[in-house]
Amino acid sequence: MLKAIIIDDEAHCRESLHILLTENCPDITVMDSFSSAAKAMESIAHNPPDLVFLDIEMPGMNGFDMLEKLMPLNFSVIFTTGYDQYAIKAFHYSAIDYLIKPIDPGELKYAIEKLVYQKSRPIPEQIEMLLARIYKKKSFNKIAIPTSEGFELVAADQVLYFEANNTYTHVIIKNRPKLIACRTLKEMEEQVEDHDYFIRVHNSYIVNLNEVIKYVRGEGGYLVMSDNNTVNVSRSRKDDLLQFF
Repeated sequence: MLKAIIIDDEAHCRESLHILLTENCPDITVMDSFSSAAKAMESIAHNPPDLVFLDIEMPGMNGFDMLEKLMPLNFSVIFTTGYDQYAIKAFHYSAIDYLIKPIDPGELKYAIEKLVYQKSRPIPEQIEMLLARIYKKKSFNKIAIPTSEGFELVAADQVLYFEANNTYTHVIIKNRPKLIACRTLKEMEEQVEDHDYFIRVHNSYIVNLNEVIKYVRGEGGYLVMSDNNTVNVSRSRKDDLLQFF
């Protein structure tokens, strides 16, 4: 059982999320809810939760400011936010979970399932990556790979390709064992969308174009990667791929 708190300046958002958690997430116990980050920080100091549902835009101190003050974190975080495309890209980039308001019960359950499976908290570098993107301070060449043991930061240009495996993704990396990411291929695609050398070539594959050494023609054809493994190209994505060559 995970102890959670909800931080949101809007009362109806706190109440609706509490109800959704009670009805859909038996692994979560809501200890308390707060209308401000300052009040929540006092509670966290005396009674640390396992999980914080954190609104971004709040008066006085926003969710990002609060996290900076609490680093390093001793709890997991799921952001709750209104739709902002730039912020969403930042979450993808750092592999930190978020929920868009109004919160969908299915997405809530999925976020909790991932958290329970990983049994891990964001590492400082992930928060740094997120804040850097939000405040446009600097860019990172690394991507955060969520695994069953936590997170690994990997240089994006060292990834040869991503391969779908049901709700997980195999990450094939240069000169090291593959990683199994606790994310779908679609989620990994969103995470690397700012790196223009990655391209989806099949429902099951995203490849690093810099690591392709040969394209073999066919109905869709296939690619030979720098590790000598082959990756299928779907007929529907063939034309998009060939535009890069």
